[in-house]
Amino acid sequence: MRARVIATKRDLIETVGEWGIVPLFRNRIPGFSVEEHAAPSVWFGSEEGVWEWKGPVIRESGCAYGKFFGNKAAFVSAELFTDLANLRRDGYDFDARYDDGLASAGDLYLYNLLNDNAPVLTGTLREIGNYRKSAEGGKTGFETRITRLERQCYVIIRDFVYLKDKHGNPYGWGVAEYTTPEREFGAAFTGAVYQREPAESGERILARLRKLLPGTPEGELVRFLMGKESGHVQG
Repeated sequence: MRARVIATKRDLIETVGEWGIVPLFRNRIPGFSVEEHAAPSVWFGSEEGVWEWKGPVIRESGCAYGKFFGNKAAFVSAELFTDLANLRRDGYDFDARYDDGLASAGDLYLYNLLNDNAPVLTGTLREIGNYRKSAEGGKTGFETRITRLERQCYVIIRDFVYLKDKHGNPYGWGVAEYTTPEREFGAAFTGAVYQREPAESGERILARLRKLLPGTPEGELVRFLMGKESGHVQG
């Protein structure tokens, strides 16, 4: 991996293009994250930085973004995401996954709700799906379900939208806007996602990771690829 400092939005876009997979946070592979390469001024610094750039980077690079690796967010180039989706879905579209007993009714409900309303903001999705505290009579488990759908590559975040105050000024953190890869990438995705065996897609990504991260043990690369990361290195 070529040493780099991410100090501008363009730096981050170029990193997505060069690496193909760019985790946002530190993970089990040292040096393989935006966090470790970002200049301090743009990583929770005083300047506009990584948090404001996420939406523009997604849009301008054409990449996929979501919690794909150990429930942690990452940018993935459109090319590699097609293989990642094939691998994680194991060749199943979501209806087939449910029919074979590999997905719960609750996950199916959320997936269909999101697909029918995409692109849709987090708050809107929670509202129309009646996701709220159980004491209030609503559905629970939204975060667990949406993260699982992202990890399985049925759902992605297409943008971050900033709410505005009464004067029209944006404030707070950007709100995630969800969609499906099928809706976001169209025929370029649907025509290619299931063309290979899932194992072949996995090997294609591993080949990229081996080249990008020489010297990293094979087992660590496989654990990362399969989303086994849940913190720092674990046994």
